[in-house]
Amino acid sequence: MGNLFSLDAWNLVWTFKCTFILGFLTTVGVSLSALVISLTLGIAFGLMATSGNKILSAVSRVYVEFIQNTPLLLQICFLYYALSFSGHGIGILLSGIISIGLYHGAYMAEVIRAGILSIAKGQFEAAYSQGFNYYGTMYYIILPQSIKIILPPMVNQVVNLIKNTSCLYIIGGTDLISLTYSFVTGATTGGAYGPAYLVCGILFFIFCYPLSTLASYWENSLKRRDRMSAGAK
Repeated sequence: MGNLFSLDAWNLVWTFKCTFILGFLTTVGVSLSALVISLTLGIAFGLMATSGNKILSAVSRVYVEFIQNTPLLLQICFLYYALSFSGHGIGILLSGIISIGLYHGAYMAEVIRAGILSIAKGQFEAAYSQGFNYYGTMYYIILPQSIKIILPPMVNQVVNLIKNTSCLYIIGGTDLISLTYSFVTGATTGGAYGPAYLVCGILFFIFCYPLSTLASYWENSLKRRDRMSAGAK
Protein backbone atom coordinates (compact mmCIF):
# COMPACT_ATOMS: atom_id res chain seq x y z
CA MET A 1 0.00 0.00 0.00
CA GLY A 2 3.07 2.16 -0.16
CA ASN A 3 1.87 3.75 -3.41
CA LEU A 4 -1.35 5.05 -1.84
CA PHE A 5 0.08 8.57 -1.99
CA SER A 6 1.76 8.11 -5.35
CA LEU A 7 0.58 10.64 -7.94
CA ASP A 8 1.50 8.27 -10.76
CA ALA A 9 -0.63 5.51 -9.25
CA TRP A 10 -3.64 7.83 -8.91
CA ASN A 11 -3.14 9.08 -12.48
CA LEU A 12 -3.17 5.46 -13.64
CA VAL A 13 -6.45 4.81 -11.85
CA TRP A 14 -7.93 7.98 -13.36
CA THR A 15 -6.78 7.04 -16.85
CA PHE A 16 -8.53 3.68 -16.57
CA LYS A 17 -11.57 4.98 -14.68
CA CYS A 18 -13.87 3.28 -17.19
CA THR A 19 -12.72 -0.07 -15.78
CA PHE A 20 -14.04 0.86 -12.34
CA ILE A 21 -17.23 2.36 -13.76
CA LEU A 22 -17.91 -0.82 -15.72
CA GLY A 23 -17.26 -2.95 -12.64
CA PHE A 24 -19.53 -0.76 -10.53
CA LEU A 25 -22.38 -0.88 -13.06
CA THR A 26 -22.01 -4.65 -13.37
CA THR A 27 -22.14 -5.00 -9.59
CA VAL A 28 -25.28 -2.85 -9.49
CA GLY A 29 -26.93 -4.95 -12.19
CA VAL A 30 -26.02 -8.26 -10.57
CA SER A 31 -27.16 -7.00 -7.16
CA LEU A 32 -30.55 -5.80 -8.38
CA SER A 33 -31.19 -8.98 -10.34
CA ALA A 34 -30.16 -11.23 -7.45
CA LEU A 35 -32.26 -9.10 -5.08
CA VAL A 36 -35.40 -9.75 -7.13
CA ILE A 37 -34.73 -13.50 -6.90
CA SER A 38 -33.94 -13.41 -3.19
CA LEU A 39 -37.01 -11.36 -2.30
CA THR A 40 -39.26 -13.61 -4.38
CA LEU A 41 -37.86 -16.74 -2.76
CA GLY A 42 -37.80 -15.14 0.68
CA ILE A 43 -41.47 -14.19 0.55
CA ALA A 44 -42.49 -17.57 -0.90
CA PHE A 45 -40.55 -19.70 1.56
CA GLY A 46 -41.29 -17.37 4.48
CA LEU A 47 -45.01 -17.79 3.86
CA MET A 48 -44.58 -21.54 3.41
CA ALA A 49 -42.78 -21.77 6.75
CA THR A 50 -45.65 -20.03 8.55
CA SER A 51 -48.52 -21.57 6.58
CA GLY A 52 -49.25 -24.28 9.12
CA ASN A 53 -48.95 -26.90 6.37
CA LYS A 54 -46.39 -29.50 7.46
CA ILE A 55 -45.28 -30.36 3.94
CA LEU A 56 -44.75 -26.73 2.91
CA SER A 57 -43.01 -26.00 6.20
CA ALA A 58 -40.70 -28.99 5.70
CA VAL A 59 -39.82 -27.93 2.14
CA SER A 60 -39.04 -24.42 3.38
CA ARG A 61 -36.90 -25.78 6.23
CA VAL A 62 -34.89 -28.05 3.91
CA TYR A 63 -34.19 -25.17 1.51
CA VAL A 64 -33.17 -22.75 4.28
CA GLU A 65 -30.97 -25.22 6.16
CA PHE A 66 -29.20 -26.52 3.05
CA ILE A 67 -28.47 -23.09 1.61
CA GLN A 68 -27.42 -21.51 4.91
CA ASN A 69 -25.09 -24.37 5.80
CA THR A 70 -23.13 -24.48 2.55
CA PRO A 71 -20.74 -21.71 1.42
CA LEU A 72 -21.84 -19.25 -1.24
CA LEU A 73 -18.54 -19.78 -3.08
CA LEU A 74 -19.28 -23.50 -3.31
CA GLN A 75 -22.77 -22.83 -4.65
CA ILE A 76 -21.44 -20.44 -7.30
CA CYS A 77 -18.72 -22.87 -8.40
CA PHE A 78 -21.13 -25.81 -8.47
CA LEU A 79 -23.71 -23.98 -10.57
CA TYR A 80 -21.20 -22.49 -13.00
CA TYR A 81 -18.80 -25.40 -13.47
CA ALA A 82 -21.36 -28.21 -13.21
CA LEU A 83 -23.49 -26.67 -15.93
CA SER A 84 -20.47 -25.72 -18.06
CA PHE A 85 -18.98 -29.23 -18.02
CA SER A 86 -22.38 -30.73 -18.77
CA GLY A 87 -22.63 -28.61 -21.90
CA HIS A 88 -25.39 -26.36 -20.55
CA GLY A 89 -23.39 -23.37 -19.35
CA ILE A 90 -25.40 -20.24 -18.55
CA GLY A 91 -22.57 -17.72 -18.32
CA ILE A 92 -20.67 -16.17 -15.45
CA LEU A 93 -23.03 -13.32 -14.59
CA LEU A 94 -26.20 -15.39 -14.78
CA SER A 95 -24.59 -18.11 -12.63
CA GLY A 96 -23.67 -15.47 -10.09
CA ILE A 97 -27.10 -13.85 -10.11
CA ILE A 98 -28.89 -17.16 -9.57
CA SER A 99 -26.46 -18.37 -6.90
CA ILE A 100 -26.51 -15.13 -4.92
CA GLY A 101 -30.29 -14.90 -5.27
CA LEU A 102 -30.75 -18.47 -4.00
CA TYR A 103 -28.31 -17.90 -1.15
CA HIS A 104 -29.85 -14.72 0.18
CA GLY A 105 -33.35 -15.99 -0.51
CA ALA A 106 -32.83 -18.44 2.37
CA TYR A 107 -31.89 -15.62 4.72
CA MET A 108 -34.77 -13.46 3.51
CA ALA A 109 -37.13 -16.36 4.20
CA GLU A 110 -35.90 -16.55 7.79
CA VAL A 111 -36.29 -12.79 8.23
CA ILE A 112 -39.86 -12.90 6.97
CA ARG A 113 -40.69 -16.00 9.01
CA ALA A 114 -39.40 -14.37 12.19
CA GLY A 115 -41.31 -11.17 11.45
CA ILE A 116 -44.57 -13.03 10.90
CA LEU A 117 -44.17 -15.17 14.00
CA SER A 118 -43.55 -12.05 16.11
CA ILE A 119 -47.18 -11.01 15.64
CA ALA A 120 -49.57 -12.25 18.32
CA LYS A 121 -51.65 -15.29 17.39
CA GLY A 122 -54.75 -13.37 18.35
CA GLN A 123 -54.28 -11.26 15.22
CA PHE A 124 -54.55 -14.38 13.05
CA GLU A 125 -57.58 -15.63 14.95
CA ALA A 126 -59.34 -12.29 14.66
CA ALA A 127 -58.68 -12.19 10.91
CA TYR A 128 -59.94 -15.71 10.35
CA SER A 129 -63.07 -14.93 12.36
CA GLN A 130 -63.74 -12.07 9.94
CA GLY A 131 -63.56 -14.37 6.94
CA PHE A 132 -59.99 -13.73 5.77
CA ASN A 133 -58.05 -16.65 4.35
CA TYR A 134 -54.35 -17.16 5.11
CA TYR A 135 -53.03 -15.00 2.29
CA GLY A 136 -55.58 -12.24 2.90
CA THR A 137 -54.62 -12.26 6.56
CA MET A 138 -50.97 -11.93 5.64
CA TYR A 139 -51.45 -9.18 3.08
CA TYR A 140 -53.89 -6.95 4.95
CA ILE A 141 -53.11 -7.58 8.62
CA ILE A 142 -49.90 -9.43 9.49
CA LEU A 143 -47.28 -8.13 7.03
CA PRO A 144 -48.17 -4.42 7.54
CA GLN A 145 -47.62 -4.90 11.29
CA SER A 146 -44.43 -6.93 10.93
CA ILE A 147 -42.70 -4.62 8.46
CA LYS A 148 -40.94 -2.71 11.26
CA ILE A 149 -39.49 -5.99 12.51
CA ILE A 150 -38.65 -7.33 9.06
CA LEU A 151 -37.10 -4.17 7.62
CA PRO A 152 -33.79 -3.81 9.57
CA PRO A 153 -32.50 -7.40 9.09
CA MET A 154 -33.78 -7.41 5.51
CA VAL A 155 -31.74 -4.32 4.69
CA ASN A 156 -28.72 -5.97 6.29
CA GLN A 157 -29.25 -8.87 3.91
CA VAL A 158 -29.49 -6.49 0.95
CA VAL A 159 -26.17 -4.89 1.93
CA ASN A 160 -24.60 -8.33 2.41
CA LEU A 161 -25.95 -9.37 -0.98
CA ILE A 162 -24.25 -6.39 -2.62
CA LYS A 163 -20.95 -7.19 -0.94
CA ASN A 164 -21.24 -10.88 -1.83
CA THR A 165 -21.17 -10.03 -5.52
CA SER A 166 -17.41 -10.01 -4.94
CA CYS A 167 -17.61 -13.83 -4.91
CA LEU A 168 -17.98 -13.70 -8.69
CA TYR A 169 -14.23 -13.13 -8.71
CA ILE A 170 -13.76 -16.86 -8.20
CA ILE A 171 -15.26 -17.66 -11.63
CA GLY A 172 -13.78 -14.65 -13.42
CA GLY A 173 -16.68 -12.22 -13.40
CA THR A 174 -16.71 -8.62 -14.54
CA ASP A 175 -17.92 -7.24 -11.21
CA LEU A 176 -16.14 -4.46 -9.34
CA ILE A 177 -13.81 -6.69 -7.31
CA SER A 178 -12.86 -8.83 -10.31
CA LEU A 179 -12.04 -5.87 -12.55
CA THR A 180 -10.14 -4.16 -9.73
CA TYR A 181 -7.99 -7.26 -9.30
CA SER A 182 -7.44 -7.46 -13.06
CA PHE A 183 -6.41 -3.82 -13.01
CA VAL A 184 -3.84 -4.13 -10.21
CA THR A 185 -2.30 -7.26 -11.76
CA GLY A 186 -2.42 -6.15 -15.39
CA ALA A 187 0.71 -5.92 -17.49
CA THR A 188 0.20 -2.20 -18.21
CA THR A 189 -1.82 -1.19 -15.13
CA GLY A 190 -0.33 -3.32 -12.37
CA GLY A 191 1.08 -1.87 -9.19
CA ALA A 192 -1.48 0.78 -8.21
CA TYR A 193 -2.82 -1.41 -5.40
CA GLY A 194 -3.55 1.28 -2.83
CA PRO A 195 -5.51 3.73 -5.00
CA ALA A 196 -7.33 0.97 -6.91
CA TYR A 197 -8.60 -0.88 -3.87
CA LEU A 198 -9.45 2.37 -2.10
CA VAL A 199 -11.57 3.49 -5.06
CA CYS A 200 -13.19 0.04 -5.11
CA GLY A 201 -14.06 0.36 -1.43
CA ILE A 202 -15.46 3.86 -1.90
CA LEU A 203 -17.72 2.67 -4.72
CA PHE A 204 -19.07 -0.15 -2.55
CA PHE A 205 -19.66 2.37 0.25
CA ILE A 206 -21.50 4.70 -2.12
CA PHE A 207 -23.79 1.83 -3.07
CA CYS A 208 -24.41 0.38 0.40
CA TYR A 209 -24.51 3.36 2.77
CA PRO A 210 -27.55 5.15 1.27
CA LEU A 211 -29.56 1.91 1.49
CA SER A 212 -28.81 1.56 5.20
CA THR A 213 -29.60 5.22 5.81
CA LEU A 214 -32.86 5.09 3.88
CA ALA A 215 -33.99 1.95 5.69
CA SER A 216 -33.17 3.50 9.06
CA TYR A 217 -35.19 6.59 8.18
CA TRP A 218 -38.10 4.46 6.97
CA GLU A 219 -38.04 2.32 10.12
CA ASN A 220 -37.99 5.38 12.41
CA SER A 221 -40.78 6.97 10.39
CA LEU A 222 -42.98 3.89 10.79
CA LYS A 223 -42.30 3.74 14.53
CA ARG A 224 -43.07 7.45 14.91
CA ARG A 225 -46.34 6.97 13.05
CA ASP A 226 -47.25 4.11 15.39
CA ARG A 227 -46.55 6.26 18.45
CA MET A 228 -48.70 9.04 17.04
CA SER A 229 -51.51 6.57 16.33
CA ALA A 230 -51.25 5.16 19.86
CA GLY A 231 -51.31 8.67 21.32
CA ALA A 232 -54.39 9.57 19.31
CA LYS A 233 -56.21 6.64 20.84
